[in-house]
Amino acid sequence: MDTVAEIPELRQRVQSARQGGAVVGFVPTMGALHAGHVSLVEAARRDCDFVVVSIFVNPTQFGPNEDFEKYPRVLEQDLEKCQTAGADLVWTPTKEMMYPPHFSSYVEVESLTETLEGATRPHHFRGVTTVVTKLLLSCLPDMAYFGAKDYQQQAIVRRMCLDLNIPVEIKTCPIIRDEDGLALSSRNTYLSAEERASALSLSRALNLAEERIAAGETDLERIKTEMRALLAGTPLIEVDYATIVDSATLEEISAPQSQMVALIAAWSGATRLIDNRELSAVSQA
Repeated sequence: MDTVAEIPELRQRVQSARQGGAVVGFVPTMGALHAGHVSLVEAARRDCDFVVVSIFVNPTQFGPNEDFEKYPRVLEQDLEKCQTAGADLVWTPTKEMMYPPHFSSYVEVESLTETLEGATRPHHFRGVTTVVTKLLLSCLPDMAYFGAKDYQQQAIVRRMCLDLNIPVEIKTCPIIRDEDGLALSSRNTYLSAEERASALSLSRALNLAEERIAAGETDLERIKTEMRALLAGTPLIEVDYATIVDSATLEEISAPQSQMVALIAAWSGATRLIDNRELSAVSQA
């Protein structure tokens, strides 16, 4: 496995692989890799002949008073995990390379970015879509891999690539969880033992929604209320949102449908966590 920093060298390596007939897979990350990231690299390895991983903590997707400065940066550990998972090339661009002096061009997706995370974190998705566009256009892979935990993000990236004719197939891979059900996140390292125990309420609330739907409950407002009550009744937890939406439009729904997803964002102490679960309505046939 090799490591490059400069975009021309990245493009040369990708072009060389493609000229040899390789299908190129790309996994964009902000580092601090865990088993969820590793699963994306492994998926790319199964599907593709040449796998590129980027490691870049993107400043434009962090808002004021968020954790950009303290976001974990453990490059040597990340490189070891990339090599073990089967990456061929790791790209580590700098902030100055991605956002040179006088940078003034941004990519914005309407509608999908205006709710949920977008309502809570203004300009977050503008930073995400801008950097993902730059990453994709720098690497020009055949496929790019994203985790389902950031459900809204992967939906927005799909829409962006479709709207802008970016010739990359977006692959969404399943959430990876610890044995106790907590969705893996680089920010889990911030949690104290008590905060981590409280954070398990997110997956419990999603389990509740799934169980209610499986039992035939059709009143989604009741399910949402129960989810919020479970979270609010947990020590150290402050709920941002807990809702059920259309899987494609991310619009809140009030009755079960074939494609829907329960989404949660909540603070456990000083750490903001997100989680989700795709739901299937019970057939009435």
